Amino acid sequence: MVEPGTRSTAPTASGKPAYPETGLLDAYQLMVLARAADERCLMLQRQGRIGFYAPLMGQEAAQVGASRALAPEDWIFPAYRELAVALARGVPLKAIFDQLLGNADDEIKGRQMPNHFGFRDRNFVVASSPIGTQITQAVGVAMAAQRRKDPIVTIAFFGDGATSSNDFHAGLNFAGVYQCPSIFFCQNNQWALSMPRKRQTRSATLAEKANAYGIPGVLIDGNDLHAVYAAVREARARAVSGGGPTMIEAEVYRFGPHSTSDDPKRYRTDEELSAAKERDPISLLKAELVAAGKWNEEADRKLWEESRATVSRTFEAAEKANPLDPRSVFDDVFAELTPRLKEERAEYDARMRERGLPS
Repeated sequence: MVEPGTRSTAPTASGKPAYPETGLLDAYQLMVLARAADERCLMLQRQGRIGFYAPLMGQEAAQVGASRALAPEDWIFPAYRELAVALARGVPLKAIFDQLLGNADDEIKGRQMPNHFGFRDRNFVVASSPIGTQITQAVGVAMAAQRRKDPIVTIAFFGDGATSSNDFHAGLNFAGVYQCPSIFFCQNNQWALSMPRKRQTRSATLAEKANAYGIPGVLIDGNDLHAVYAAVREARARAVSGGGPTMIEAEVYRFGPHSTSDDPKRYRTDEELSAAKERDPISLLKAELVAAGKWNEEADRKLWEESRATVSRTFEAAEKANPLDPRSVFDDVFAELTPRLKEERAEYDARMRERGLPS
């Protein structure tokens, strides 16, 4: 285990690549699909076809590497830009688009903001907007698993801004005291909306914050798929063996806006963005595959074309789905409708009939 607060530079102790060699091309294809979906979602919001989106561009290796180091039974507690985590978990792209639209196929029936999806069958908990709340939720589930002797871990994904939240302190403190099987995965993308990392804390690293809670803190290059995979795999092995939690700070850079509600040009320079893109995680993995003779430019061109076509077809299918039945607002409040809810639903149906609308 790397000492708390220090940087893990080698993918493994031997310096050899950590990510399974047979899975590298699959990981690359998944990262490209996530980038293609990300690009399209930004355009869709600008076109008024979805209401809101929080992009992940630049964080694909961190999300795919972390996800692939987990077991299917582990529980994921995302923030609100973990689209690549969901894809790596096996969530169909259409299910994500259904949630962005809030159509009849949306598994959570339009009851969350766009981009706040969740999938029970994948142990992928619904995201929420308040910063850092998923951290304490992940610790609670980990404590329950610990008491039930379930050999699983929980992982909370969050950004650098969340390390200033109350839930970060409460969550890490509880995890440290009770030695919960949790992984705290901070994607330090350098900007908490418009607040730069250097103005947020006097700590030399975010990983060293774990020291105060008696938790190992590891700093890694989040653009390096191997480093991410190795760090999460080691943290998971430690957690399930009873060794307690780990905090991982993955240094990345958010290429796009914080969300479709802000303009990054107001708080950062084009020069800073250009410098960050020199370490684009997709370009880095592509170069590795090409150097190993496993990939070439023609195959890459076809992959991008196919990925963008897949994204277009999938969104068009989601857009053609039926709208959500407004009466679903009465569902899932109680196991059985209360007398008052039955009255309200009947009143709704009557008003719809008055207007000549289906009820």
